Amino acid sequence: MKSNNLKSIRLKLTFFMILLALSGITAFPLQTELAFLSKHVALFPSFIQHWLIEVNAAISNTPSIVLYGTDWLAFAHLVIALYFIPVIINPLQYQLNIKIGMIACIAVFPLAFICGPIRGIPFFHQIIDISFGFFGFILLLNIYNNINQLKSKL
Repeated sequence: MKSNNLKSIRLKLTFFMILLALSGITAFPLQTELAFLSKHVALFPSFIQHWLIEVNAAISNTPSIVLYGTDWLAFAHLVIALYFIPVIINPLQYQLNIKIGMIACIAVFPLAFICGPIRGIPFFHQIIDISFGFFGFILLLNIYNNINQLKSKL
């Protein structure tokens, strides 16, 4: 039973890390992604179409030197994902990393709901932004509880 619980923790955490890395990697090709979405804008609901066109225009007019900041955003996601490797190796010793990850997931909410309106981000996009924090928190809480179960069996 102990090895099944450990395997479950590692599998869920690997899934979380992959999603975290993917969410960061998508920040690298912003211009290409938005050009593609703009070409296929008719596939989206009308309230999203205007937003995609507006964002594509803004990104297209942004100097590459400024977009370099999004490269660092992507890099930060990759580094944060690496932060969970010790938990995969030894969940009992590095359970604090899970707590910190849960706090970071919760911190997404005030960031999105404070900075979003200041930057003119539509509410539907703020909801998209907080989705990783919401689902990430649930997954990390589940992992945290699994680690506690593993502790109780020792």
